Amino acid sequence: MSALATTATLTAAGGLLTATPASAAVTCTAPVWKAQFFANTSFSGTPKLTSCDTTVNENYGTGDPAGVTLPRDNFSVRWSVTRDFGSGGPFTFSAATQDGVRVYLDGVRKIDLWRNVSTTQSKTVNVTVPAGRHTIRVDYVAWTGSANVKFTYAPRTSATVDTVRPLAPTGASVAYDRTVNKATLRWSANKEMDLAGYRVYRRLSSTAWAKVSGTALVTGTSFVNYAPATGESFLYEVRAVDKAGRESSGSADVTVATVDRTAPAAPGGLTATDGQGGTALAWQPVTGATKYTVFRQQQGQTDTGGTHPVLQLATVTAASWTDTTGTERTGYTYAVSATDAAGNTSATRTVVSATRGDYAPVSPTDVTARFEPRNGIVVGWTPSTGDDVDHYRLYRFGSLYTEVRGSTYTDMTVDHGTTYTYTVTAVDEAGNESPVSASASATTDGDLVAPAPVTGLKATAREDGVFLEWTPSTEPDLMRYDVYRADWHPDGDGSGDGVWLYRHVAYVGETETSLLYGAIPDGETVRYAVAARDDWDNSLVEWDFDAVSWVEVTELGAPAAS
Repeated sequence: MSALATTATLTAAGGLLTATPASAAVTCTAPVWKAQFFANTSFSGTPKLTSCDTTVNENYGTGDPAGVTLPRDNFSVRWSVTRDFGSGGPFTFSAATQDGVRVYLDGVRKIDLWRNVSTTQSKTVNVTVPAGRHTIRVDYVAWTGSANVKFTYAPRTSATVDTVRPLAPTGASVAYDRTVNKATLRWSANKEMDLAGYRVYRRLSSTAWAKVSGTALVTGTSFVNYAPATGESFLYEVRAVDKAGRESSGSADVTVATVDRTAPAAPGGLTATDGQGGTALAWQPVTGATKYTVFRQQQGQTDTGGTHPVLQLATVTAASWTDTTGTERTGYTYAVSATDAAGNTSATRTVVSATRGDYAPVSPTDVTARFEPRNGIVVGWTPSTGDDVDHYRLYRFGSLYTEVRGSTYTDMTVDHGTTYTYTVTAVDEAGNESPVSASASATTDGDLVAPAPVTGLKATAREDGVFLEWTPSTEPDLMRYDVYRADWHPDGDGSGDGVWLYRHVAYVGETETSLLYGAIPDGETVRYAVAARDDWDNSLVEWDFDAVSWVEVTELGAPAAS
């Protein structure tokens, strides 16, 4: 059942799973229903279960609800929800049930289908919900036979029926970005269930309100507007609109004092000089300018029709800047605008063109090499900053070893106990190769061979646990033994299928060949395995799990009642 699945809580405690007691306090946040299950038809006594339901829509058939112990007949369920209906208005309450259901609004009964029936009975009523917070309660009783219940409530949105306006939005605020002359309005969401959206209005203190949010309603709780940058103060308010088309009164007004915009002169004398490090731009300083913005566009493209739009590359305070991001063998057009302390930007921009040459990429940096026992030597580096890098060349002991597309490579052809030194170069699409990077070294150790399977494993059930013993491993680099236990987990559908889930339970020293595992003697059939692990952390558990040998044993004692 969905309610029980939503509420049932399992917590891990010492490896055991425990269910939250039925009597524990349950809080359900509106519009989620709180459901209480009773083993009687009078809703008396402590509920057998309290849970949360997103809907009231259950079909119990001829049984009782899943996840809770109730009689097959003569049980009851009570759902309740308290929520804010905003301005309220006309609603439809609809119920369908077998057997009995009663629906209450603030304790006043609105639907009464209270009899033992053999087929589903239903009823729909029109209800006027006052403004504010109200409680809906659904009482359901299953006397005998099949049991099902469904209840829904929804606003009536026809303009001829719904004559109630939404409440005015609350929590209105505005944040003004002086740099881009952007006013961002935010407000709290209305509570009306038939809310269609919002409209935003703006005016000067001496003029009438004008809608600035466009034809479509605003469906979120924020809106961005760009008021004229005249230095005047503008007022904003938000109005809610319901599905019947009725508009609320305005929210509390918020004010934006716009900035003045008087543009400085455009920078003159712009030059562009290409070189190995990028395209160096320079221009004449502008009186009153506090910063400059650099723009770039690939040659042969227009502002609106091309695949390479105008890009804003940087904002700088000096009258020069170097573009290091251009693609080699590509022509660009550059422009620069000036901005003053008030945030006003020049209306025109001087333009200059330059073509990037073909240069070798920059060398990769931060080259690292580390040995991983199960993999080999992993070499990594920070990619070259060149824009047309095609691949990298990895050198081992100064000789080309391989070519790589990414920025890591795992060298698996290494010998144990050997130090390897690597360097990396970047190669661009034209075949230009960067200078060699700084070198990095790593030394291999140990081996990559897991110890052979442990043999002769025996498991003996005792009153104080399970006694394990095995034949000593002859591996020369044996470090210890790892002991694992597997428990059977059935699927839970009664099919008898399931899965063995294993877990590590003990470490045993290399000189030991037995262990008493202090398991509770509960008559459970379990499996044990012992795996040897060498000094290089190799074990069949990671390398070849299927080769691990398991022994099965039934513990003493009686199985726990299910």
